[in-house]
Amino acid sequence: MTYALTTAREGGFCRLMKHPAVQNAGWAVAGIAILATLWLIAGYFLVNNPTTKNFAGFGLLPTLKVFPELWGLGKIQNALAASGFRLGWGLLIAIAIGVPFGILMGRIKWFRDFTNSPFQFVRMISPLSWMPLAVLVFATWNGSIIFLIAIAAVWPVMFATAAGLAKVDPNWFKVARNLGARPWHILTRLILPAISFDVFSGIRLALGVAWIVLVPAEYLGVTSGLGYSIKDARETLSYDQLTAMVVTIGIVGYFLDSILVVLIKRSSWHRG
Repeated sequence: MTYALTTAREGGFCRLMKHPAVQNAGWAVAGIAILATLWLIAGYFLVNNPTTKNFAGFGLLPTLKVFPELWGLGKIQNALAASGFRLGWGLLIAIAIGVPFGILMGRIKWFRDFTNSPFQFVRMISPLSWMPLAVLVFATWNGSIIFLIAIAAVWPVMFATAAGLAKVDPNWFKVARNLGARPWHILTRLILPAISFDVFSGIRLALGVAWIVLVPAEYLGVTSGLGYSIKDARETLSYDQLTAMVVTIGIVGYFLDSILVVLIKRSSWHRG
């Protein structure tokens, strides 16, 4: 009886360890452990080298030690709230513009031919190069930063939406019209479900671009946000706080990206 229970437990443990989610978590933990080890070694050399001893705050241990202090002072929460507000509005504007224009580009050939060249031209302009113009046009710093995020994020959403709609079988639209579907039904029952995978993929790319643009954009005149916190830590030579905010950016960005990965998988037709 005892042998049977032990065997059953071992079999259950083996099945658990072979589960894809457990294996993915194991690989993730192993990768983070290797990165932390390399960071720890680099910190050791910084501390023991007389020429780099002043930069010891960049090491792993000083960074981990300063996290409770920053959290207790509310600096991390306040920075995330300010940056999250700007990022959220910028992405919402990009989605609100990119998805409709992407649908038009995917459905109407003359519109796609007419807009492709100017859109590609504007897309290739660095988002940060709009910074002087944004400061002149918008009355607030928040407005300027949201504009920079939106103009950086709109293109991946737009072109991913157009590419997704271009892959939809034209016969689907003929069948829908023959069954009496109105334009609104075609949009909500056919187009949006068919392109949801591509739209979420475009939003994921847009998030990556927006997350990169956010930090340098917050070097402007604002006094809050992740970018401002990094700038302030650099000017005060608080290297441990600087690396702590960099790690915070990585953690939050990874979390947001993971959410979109889940949405992409749920919207895929091949998820079975």
